[in-house]
Amino acid sequence: QVQLVESGGGLVQAGGSLRLSCAASGLAFNIYSMGWFRRAPGKEREFVAVLHWSGGATNYAGSVKGRFTISRDNAKNTVYLQMNSLKPEDTAVYYCAASVGPYRYGTSDQSFGSWGQGTQVTVSS
Repeated sequence: QVQLVESGGGLVQAGGSLRLSCAASGLAFNIYSMGWFRRAPGKEREFVAVLHWSGGATNYAGSVKGRFTISRDNAKNTVYLQMNSLKPEDTAVYYCAASVGPYRYGTSDQSFGSWGQGTQVTVSS
């Protein structure tokens, strides 16, 4: 059974930084693409970033490009989201996700088959 556990959320002032972590278990981590999504209050869940299972490709939502960086440590079965220059509109619950199968890659909800419970990020103005 796949388990994804996020950590690192919290309250930060605008312009600050946070690093989210997601520890994965129950899957061959090194052949799964990993992604981050978020859901802001009153809004639909939206794609944030994805990292190809090989580590050779990334994709970011336009709203976070240049500010957020996704990375992974296969030795620790962990994916990270470094968030810099945070804005109040980044306030959301952030979810880690694993691709729907090995060697898969995409940015849509349907590209992911396992989800974490989420971690709250709040950016004050």
